[in-house]
Amino acid sequence: MNTFRQISQWRVVAASVCGTSHLKNKQLCQDAHDWQILPNNVLVIAVADGAGSASLGQVGAKIAVEAAIAHLAYQEISDEILAQDLLLSDLLTQTTLVARKSVIAEAAACNHEPHDLATTLIIMLATPFVVAVSQIGDGLAVAQDSTGGLSALTVPKCGEYINETTFLTAADALNTAQIKVWREKIVNIGVLTDGLQMLALNMIVGEPHKPFFLPLFAFVAQTEDKLIAQEELVKFLCSERISQRTDDDLTLVIAAFHH
Repeated sequence: MNTFRQISQWRVVAASVCGTSHLKNKQLCQDAHDWQILPNNVLVIAVADGAGSASLGQVGAKIAVEAAIAHLAYQEISDEILAQDLLLSDLLTQTTLVARKSVIAEAAACNHEPHDLATTLIIMLATPFVVAVSQIGDGLAVAQDSTGGLSALTVPKCGEYINETTFLTAADALNTAQIKVWREKIVNIGVLTDGLQMLALNMIVGEPHKPFFLPLFAFVAQTEDKLIAQEELVKFLCSERISQRTDDDLTLVIAAFHH
């Protein structure tokens, strides 16, 4: 799994860590992430959070992100696709469908029901001038433009009850997907699972919390050493500052683009 890579002008740092509640119960981390930089500075990211109620939630999350990135990596993402919102939306929808079918196929191969591998899924495609996101379930995707504007491209999708959300394996999953295309001069992007969303998002107004994101964006923009970057991000996610606010599994992918 990638933790840091600098190709051309993208810098990416990413990590998934086990929440304190899962550590106490000797459970595995149920989050997963993957990313890849494609030709023409196209950065693709997938982040998933396996359902705590699912016996194989961590498997579903891992399958979902790997299938999504593999599918995008095999596509020819042309300038024509990048220039049209509808084509980008269709690409993300198709990628989500591929990920869903992969999870359901894995469930069948393991003699389990699809809901045993239930997971959320966020897929992001970013270039220096456009970001496109598809999200099923909770979590958060943000982007910052060259003027410093910070926007929540998606917001947590919760159900009627607290901690209730829609999962990729649900029959109506695709109908609930949030899809957003944002065209600006992109400087930073971030994707995270719901373990961090109470720290990263002002839930009342649905806006990203700048004191959370801005230091992280500065960190990824300035970091040169990939080992230090990985260690520092994991240390941050495991810090007392974070663990006092959440005991859930945590995934954070942050990236900076230098124009």
